[in-house]
Amino acid sequence: MSWFKRENGDYPAAVGGSAPDGGADAAGKTVRTEGLWMKCLGCRQIIFKADLDANLNVCPKCHHHFKIGARQRIDLLLEPGYELVDGGLRSTDPLNFTDVKSYKKRLAAAQEATGLDDAILNAVGQLGHHKAVVSAMEYGFIGGSMGAVVGETIARAVDRARLGRMPLIVVAASGGARMMEGVVSLMQMAKISSALAQLDDAGVPYICVLTDPTTGGVTASFAMLGDLNIAEPGALIGFAGPRVIEQTIRQKLPEGFQRSEFLLEKGFLDAVVHRRDLKAYLIRALDFMKVSAVA
Repeated sequence: MSWFKRENGDYPAAVGGSAPDGGADAAGKTVRTEGLWMKCLGCRQIIFKADLDANLNVCPKCHHHFKIGARQRIDLLLEPGYELVDGGLRSTDPLNFTDVKSYKKRLAAAQEATGLDDAILNAVGQLGHHKAVVSAMEYGFIGGSMGAVVGETIARAVDRARLGRMPLIVVAASGGARMMEGVVSLMQMAKISSALAQLDDAGVPYICVLTDPTTGGVTASFAMLGDLNIAEPGALIGFAGPRVIEQTIRQKLPEGFQRSEFLLEKGFLDAVVHRRDLKAYLIRALDFMKVSAVA
């Protein structure tokens, strides 16, 4: 026997309630609370999703930086009206690779989930008063792994920046080279690095923004070759992951090992910049590089 009973519509949306019949209120509307709240991975506190979105997907309590997609990255950096370029490339399956499921199925699922052809987006637009090329990686596409398409797209961004004498910004977010493409994926490390050497010879600025995570072959190549290498707070950056290293050397790693603050302290990064300050920081950096180039 129930001690308390509510009529339909008495479960207020403000407290996340729902009516016994599945959520219909007296006016026939459905009370929906799913997706309104999130738990922060840093402080473990519950955050109102609207507050998180308004704060650039950074926890307003502990400043944990949530992962965001490539399109969001470009939206945060470039002024409205930018142009997406170098699209239309899709990975093939050169090895006919299959583990628990085929590589072809993984590609199709990732393309459907993200709406992208692969784990990268290139754009040209205004970064403040600078015309710039931005190449942003998409971690939601097979862990942002670098295959032939990612390598070719970034190489095209480098060439576009060099020929147009526009600064290049690469936003790295990746688990490393894409194992499903074998040596083809590893070749992209040399391919991009070679293109960046030409960019350096041309005197065109290159800035890499390392986000959580940036690991494997991406870290071992273009992610650490910037004229300026900056990272978001708390980003995991390294070649092998900390668990692999601990199991290999059989030692406990220092607190915060491979996080951006640790790497800044050890001299591997030039700066750690909060997401809300990133655009202004990049504009100031490009202002400085332009003055230095003229001088």
